Amino acid sequence: MELPVVVGVDGSQGSLQAVDWGAAEAERSGRTLRVVHASLWEHYEGVRPGISADRPSEQVFAENLVAAAQERANRLAPGIEVSTDVRAEEPVSALLEEGTEAALLVLGPRGHGPIAGMLLGSVSLAVAARAHCPVVVTRGEPSAGPPKRGRVVLGIGSTTGSTLAARFAFEQARSRGCELVAVRAWSFPPYQNMPYPYVGGDQARTYRQQAEETADRILGVVVGDYPEVAVERKLVAGTAHQMLLEEAVGTDLLVVGARRRHAAIGLQLGRVNHAMLHHAPCPVAVVPEWSGSPYPEHQEAT
Repeated sequence: MELPVVVGVDGSQGSLQAVDWGAAEAERSGRTLRVVHASLWEHYEGVRPGISADRPSEQVFAENLVAAAQERANRLAPGIEVSTDVRAEEPVSALLEEGTEAALLVLGPRGHGPIAGMLLGSVSLAVAARAHCPVVVTRGEPSAGPPKRGRVVLGIGSTTGSTLAARFAFEQARSRGCELVAVRAWSFPPYQNMPYPYVGGDQARTYRQQAEETADRILGVVVGDYPEVAVERKLVAGTAHQMLLEEAVGTDLLVVGARRRHAAIGLQLGRVNHAMLHHAPCPVAVVPEWSGSPYPEHQEAT
């Protein structure tokens, strides 16, 4: 059975962007859309659903919220199947559980209250850092009209697991009918950027060649499966987060991988992931690269 696209909603403007993005993705991919709202209203209200005829106000709000999101999705993509769920749970835990049986999770960049002023909402950050499936955070300005047929940008990492992010990016480019721009950044180690660098042109060529070999290795695993996707490969000198932020301007989607280790505690995002999630001018997809994962469907076959 095809896994659904799951959208987390909280009533914020950002979550409406997530509904729009998720509906378009479900329509492109032929998947169902599942709209989920989670909060601890049950804990604070002290009432369980179905026990009292008088439903707590937060439950009514949650039901109206997902119903409105379902109506919005059906209006934007009439052909998709949309289901909803209200979960009286802590949002991060509920969404992470949803992610174990989802093709991807879609979230808005910010929530309500004090966190609304942050660069990225705490729920979106925590889910992107720990989910077992790809997470899309709908950064950037809401698009007016149908999705663009522009380009998808892939940030190529240095690990073998980066093929998971590459495959996700190729799938996105194919479904959108657009080109894929694969970016691999390279730079000297910090001590070589001093006023009197230890190395010269030969070393620069070596670092660039290493970057080229990494790009060839990662793209070579998946490019043959997507002959219809036009690929532009870019090797750029500079820091990865700066180069990707520049490439993300005017882009439909930016895809980056995130290394995960099963049973590791805390957030599992690198510096580049953080920079993209906080500053990118377009939607960002974070694709987990699992090490020792109990979820074999999220591992790349060798």
